[in-house]
Amino acid sequence: MMKLAVLAALAGSAAAFAPASTGKASTALNAFESELGSQPPLGFFDPLGMLDDADQERFDRLRYVEIKHGRICQLAFLGQITTRAGVHLGGAIDTAGDSFDSYPNGLAALFGPDAIPSAGLAQILAFVGFLELSVMKDSANGAAPGEFRNGALDFGWDTFDEETKLSKRAIELNNGR
Repeated sequence: MMKLAVLAALAGSAAAFAPASTGKASTALNAFESELGSQPPLGFFDPLGMLDDADQERFDRLRYVEIKHGRICQLAFLGQITTRAGVHLGGAIDTAGDSFDSYPNGLAALFGPDAIPSAGLAQILAFVGFLELSVMKDSANGAAPGEFRNGALDFGWDTFDEETKLSKRAIELNNGR
């Protein structure tokens, strides 16, 4: 009896690892399954269903926003680990002589007794707004979504072949997710 129970348990656990048979569902998402960013291991990933019944214009807008927010998150992460490592800008941050490293890291810089003054936060928000409206503009000349070519920085993008450009765009999408 004990051997039979052990054998049944082994058979049941082995069945848990067998591949499930799935049918091919036809959805509106099939239109975007071949787009850049639809790659292993997830394939096309739209957990909130934001592309249900969407057209190409909606997809392009969401891709632009995804790239921009991914870049912001990557920069925020680098800023967080840099300041946590003790690297701060030199000099005074205000006329009172406070230095950059006199303010705490993380959320404590926004909330708490040693937080950045509200005038400083207003300056940061104004600067971000300036960048959003003036500098970080999507190219209107048919460039890929999120390609901010304002002529100020050039890291040799024009020297890459099309396959390398697609690979770098896919890497950026995955790093921003």
